[in-house]
Amino acid sequence: MNGAWRRWVFYALLIILFIYTVFPFYWAINTSLMSGSELFEARPWPPDPAWSNYVSIFREQPFGRQILNSVFVAVSVVLLALSLSVLAAYALGRIQFRGRRLLLFTILGVSMFPQIAVLSGMFELVRSLGLYNNLLSLVLSYMIFTVPFTVWVLTTFMRELPKELEEAAFVDGASPFVIVTQVFLPLMGPALVTTGLLAFIAAWNEFLFALTFTLSSEQRTVPVAIALISGASAFELPWANIMAASVVVTVPLIVLVLIFQRRIVSGLTAGAVKG
Repeated sequence: MNGAWRRWVFYALLIILFIYTVFPFYWAINTSLMSGSELFEARPWPPDPAWSNYVSIFREQPFGRQILNSVFVAVSVVLLALSLSVLAAYALGRIQFRGRRLLLFTILGVSMFPQIAVLSGMFELVRSLGLYNNLLSLVLSYMIFTVPFTVWVLTTFMRELPKELEEAAFVDGASPFVIVTQVFLPLMGPALVTTGLLAFIAAWNEFLFALTFTLSSEQRTVPVAIALISGASAFELPWANIMAASVVVTVPLIVLVLIFQRRIVSGLTAGAVKG
């Protein structure tokens, strides 16, 4: 009886957690299919779904272009961050040198700075480089909070790799670059997927830098585009269109998580138990 009671409690908590996490997305889909006065009525599903809301977000603004902008920026940030972080993680995780611990904590400390604290300095840098209203300004600025995170996570993973592999590669005459790219990199798949996906989500959802460093609709990313969907007043905001746009930009993240969920779990648990 005790085992059955625990099982029922477990399933009840699981259901509550599922509803808590899934309900906001369900309600966003529900709201995106409403029109007119239906927005002010609590219904589990609109009787006549207004699929035209999804068409209008692409018709009234270059939303497709803005999605591509977000894809370009997020993918570029992930590729650059992982490329730099793998090399830095090897140096910080496998090579003994004076000041290594201080450098690690400095990298971690940089990631704790709020974006608003570095906004003015980044604006001056972007303007001096001639990158204002350019997607490259977002790639450059996003590296500030992406690289410290990826370096810290990959350094922790790099420390757990067997030292015997590195020693055998050195005996065979391999250089440190060859060891990183051909010996360690294949073993770091789960960690790379996990950190890369988290960096992608952070770049995909970033708002402050994207709002500050871009001006035209053709250069905006989706968070800014959704925020600038407006009406005559707060009561006349096109909430259905806003929810439709939010659903469109959330679906790719859900698909990525579902595709790489096994590697994400492996990456999060890597190094937790040493054999």
